[in-house]
Amino acid sequence: MDVKIADVVLCEFYFSDLKATKKRPVLVLKDNLPYDDFVGISMNSQLDYLHEDEYEIDNAMFSDGGIPKKSKLIFRKPFATSKSAALLFYTSQAALYLTKIF
Repeated sequence: MDVKIADVVLCEFYFSDLKATKKRPVLVLKDNLPYDDFVGISMNSQLDYLHEDEYEIDNAMFSDGGIPKKSKLIFRKPFATSKSAALLFYTSQAALYLTKIF
């Protein structure tokens, strides 16, 4: 899947034991890495507590598309992954929200 900066996509990740996977929405921060990789920020729907580097995000913050559940961006956990890990496209309007954070 082709991804670009500010897209939100669903990615599949392996657990550390490599025996099972989980699917999680991801915000694309940088998309022009070598080897068809991108840098992303994970999202999580566990909103009981927000650390100072976590920000709530929901569908009201997008002008098109959206995410399945109100979630939080976890900025302390950036990662690089292959564009082939992106399974589903949610929205390309996350930049509207990010301008409110920064």
